[in-house]
Amino acid sequence: MVDDTKLKDAANVLKLLGDKTRLSMVSMLAEQECCVCEFVEVFNMSQPAISQHLRKLRDLEMVKEERKGQWVVYSLNISSDYYQLVKGILKHVPSQREKFEWLEEKGLRITCN
Repeated sequence: MVDDTKLKDAANVLKLLGDKTRLSMVSMLAEQECCVCEFVEVFNMSQPAISQHLRKLRDLEMVKEERKGQWVVYSLNISSDYYQLVKGILKHVPSQREKFEWLEEKGLRITCN
């Protein structure tokens, strides 16, 4: 029964990361923490849509959130039971560094400080 639960959990992680936006978000969070407003700009999506993606990742404890003043900052949860699986997957995902550079060039990276 334990193996079935682990298999189901792994399938859920893979299903979540099967979405390009969520995979990109997780890859970004593996490099640096981000707030919702930065994801809104990078993905050109509404705040509620971004929040839904983050909620799904948070529900499986793949990401964690921390309030910093008026901002909620997200980071990859390295304490998660799924961290090693996520880390292994991210080895095959291109760096998302250019998204951070774009935010910085547009002056949008500093909005959450």
